Amino acid sequence: MSRLSPAWTFDTGELALGRGTAAGGSKAGFVATPIVVDGVLYVSTPSSRVFALDAETGRRRWVFDPQEGRAPRLFNSHRGVAYWEGPAAAGKGRDRRIFTGTIDARLFALDARTGKPVTGFGSGGSVDLRAGMADGAPREAEWGARVTSPPAVWRDLVITGWGLPESPGLGPSGDVRAFDARSGRQVWRFHTVPRPGEPGHETWEGDSWRDRGGTNVWSMMSVDVERGLVFLPVGSPTYDFWGGDRKGQNLFGNALVALDAATGRRVWHFQTVHHDLWDYDLPAQPVLVTLKRDGRDVPAVVQVAKTGFVFVLDRLTGQPLFPVEERPVPASDVPGDAAWATQPFPVKPAPLARLTMTREEVSRVTPEAHEACLALFDGLVTRGPFTPSGLARTLNFPGTLGGANWGGASFDPTSGRLYVSVNEEGSIGQMRPTAPGAPMPYFRAGGTKAEGEYPRFRGPNGWPCQQPPWGTLNAVDLGTGDRAWRVPLGEVEALSRRGVSKTGTQGLGGSIVTAGGLVFIGATVDKRFRAFDAATGEELWSYAVPANAHATPATYEGRSGRQYVVIAAGGGGLLRELSDDLSDTLIAFGLH
Repeated sequence: MSRLSPAWTFDTGELALGRGTAAGGSKAGFVATPIVVDGVLYVSTPSSRVFALDAETGRRRWVFDPQEGRAPRLFNSHRGVAYWEGPAAAGKGRDRRIFTGTIDARLFALDARTGKPVTGFGSGGSVDLRAGMADGAPREAEWGARVTSPPAVWRDLVITGWGLPESPGLGPSGDVRAFDARSGRQVWRFHTVPRPGEPGHETWEGDSWRDRGGTNVWSMMSVDVERGLVFLPVGSPTYDFWGGDRKGQNLFGNALVALDAATGRRVWHFQTVHHDLWDYDLPAQPVLVTLKRDGRDVPAVVQVAKTGFVFVLDRLTGQPLFPVEERPVPASDVPGDAAWATQPFPVKPAPLARLTMTREEVSRVTPEAHEACLALFDGLVTRGPFTPSGLARTLNFPGTLGGANWGGASFDPTSGRLYVSVNEEGSIGQMRPTAPGAPMPYFRAGGTKAEGEYPRFRGPNGWPCQQPPWGTLNAVDLGTGDRAWRVPLGEVEALSRRGVSKTGTQGLGGSIVTAGGLVFIGATVDKRFRAFDAATGEELWSYAVPANAHATPATYEGRSGRQYVVIAAGGGGLLRELSDDLSDTLIAFGLH
């Protein structure tokens, strides 16, 4: 690993545009994963700009700015772009396009060579995704209807979901749509909340399906190109924490859905959470793998989840390849709501994250942490996995940040192992009555006004209040369903200096695994980029980056044959309160 060193860096300039300010993008992280095509690297930024760089030198080729001239500028986390190519309309050469969504919900087709919008696509190069989906919704809302992940591409179709507000219960539609890659014409639309006469409609009591918000695909989809299947990780219906106005199982919320990519017809679905009251939406791209079963190859799809569960399903039928049990879970004590009586628990693989918490498991990393965390724990109610936020302050494990999150998982087809980073942190919630005439009768709060809606189970120094590890990297053998290894991911330097090591840290971001047997990952809040031995979990290398790398890296071979690994290290995002460092840096490491 001594042969790996920085080859180039590139600064996107987003901080100078206002990212990181209260008026701009205080919540926005630089979390994009670049793609590399024919020696050109394409990457997106929190203000929806797209850069094309020379993949070997980092030199800028072009930049596209969909907010040029806008003030103030809007920011949101953005995870990347997609590439499409086909025969040119004139019959000579190839038509190469970059597809990207924006914070104000436009889908752009860009000429991959120049970065200019392709005028024949939609209206002047873009399609307004709000039309027919979010009519009347405020266009300038930073956290309104928006695109935060790259679309999926199958043949001449561009398939996209989008991010939506998480409250109130009613709002813009979360339907997934496919557009013609050349013209921008809508080809099909899949109703993520089934309408009357459609399968799954019966899982919504009364008219609760109508104008239902959420139930959207804000994360990344996967495509089985040969079989023409697109896999949708669908998020939770709104409102996330109270479902009294949407009683029932609530399909296709929190479900992995397989569609015929050509038509948008549902082929199968598998729901991972019934009637979600925990914000346990499916956050990660499904992983397409091939497994051995009884001597034959079985196409499978693997879905990791905020719950800490790993669902391994037959890719063609949606049937679990390891048993999944429906187990009783706690009821809700909030008037008007009705939690679903059971939830699905995979028998294998075992949960990758903590599901329960006892007083004996309160952190003891320092006497001060133990005292503060013990006092916090004693004021909370917990009744095991899937305890709904109640009228008293309630502790949930995993919390709203997972378990697994958008970083997802990587897979080594040679060893059959899946690599997953896990955030080990609980959430605190309490359902409080709202004022008369409010859109919902109850709203989740942390217990004090200062805590807001999403408080974490932390001590005053920001460390989680349960015993470490607080973040882990896991290897799962998908042939047996057993965990091959688990290691702490990240380091708290203040504790290491006091002799408390291997705690791991909170983190958001994914891994990649190479054919050479290395697992690369950033994710942690200690501003490090690391490499691990894929066989043993031994940490082999780390590098201090300018800010927390809450992104998933990419690897590619340059024109010279040199191998590169590139990571966005921007800090900010949903763990911004744990580190003040922000950066616009994309850094590429090269083997020499």
